[in-house]
Amino acid sequence: MTTRPFKVLGVQQIAIGGPSKDRLRTLWVDMFGLEVTGNFVSERENVDEDITAMGKGPFKVEVDLMQPLDPDKKPAVHTTPLNHVGLWIDDLPKAVEWLGANGVRFAPGGIRKGAAGFDITFLHPKGNEEFPIGGEGVLIELVQAPPEVIDAFARLAG
Repeated sequence: MTTRPFKVLGVQQIAIGGPSKDRLRTLWVDMFGLEVTGNFVSERENVDEDITAMGKGPFKVEVDLMQPLDPDKKPAVHTTPLNHVGLWIDDLPKAVEWLGANGVRFAPGGIRKGAAGFDITFLHPKGNEEFPIGGEGVLIELVQAPPEVIDAFARLAG
């Protein structure tokens, strides 16, 4: 295998879905003390999402609390398969190109703007015959890290 032309820098987000954000907020905001920093609503993605956060600056991690706009429509953000983890990537286009060339399966949609405004794409939870490597049951979001996050992780690496 050739040298990987990108780095995974850290965790960007954890996304958790349920039938109601109220119950999720009770745990994550009221009990754990995370701060609500925004909201994202998308009819195309069938989601009403509260963006909460812990940590500061480039080391802030989002915990996105998702509920469906319509529980009978897809995607079903309140079901376990759409809970996901997001990873900061230093060069998303290179990562997608290299991973795809090495058998990683991506979910439909390609690279696009995500709820927090960063470019994103998703690894499919399951591989298939053409692309045998998937998330092994986990939906994984790759997120283009902005320059300040890349710099902060570079300083940490020394």
